Amino acid sequence: MTGEKRKLARLRRLERLRDIAKQTAAAEAAAAEGALAQLEALAARTRAMAGSYAVRCQASDGAALRQLLAFTEGLSGISRNTESDAARARVAADAKMAELAQAERRRAATEDRADEAVRRMAKTAQTQPAGGTRANWHGS
Repeated sequence: MTGEKRKLARLRRLERLRDIAKQTAAAEAAAAEGALAQLEALAARTRAMAGSYAVRCQASDGAALRQLLAFTEGLSGISRNTESDAARARVAADAKMAELAQAERRRAATEDRADEAVRRMAKTAQTQPAGGTRANWHGS
């Protein structure tokens, strides 16, 4: 029985470790989602800014037109870079969410094993005799 108790204690410690790993994965997933949201917002702002400058035709001469085109090309490049950064952040956030799901599955599996060990110990305790007293065979 002491072996079962030791196994249960080990499973409970492992369950606590898996819970900590799950919390760490959740924090990392939240950070990745936050970075993704910021990059998507930045991409949308730069895209809108590039779009608003692209429709302007207020150039008074060729030099002003060339400067406006260079500026809008620069904004478009920034927008493309930001969108690619957002795409990479989306992949990273998805990976972190997958790690979180895996950590939860591991924790749940350990919890199930610990619960099963408790049930086995309870069942074993019910089937074993209570260790009663001896009967007095001599009538004394």
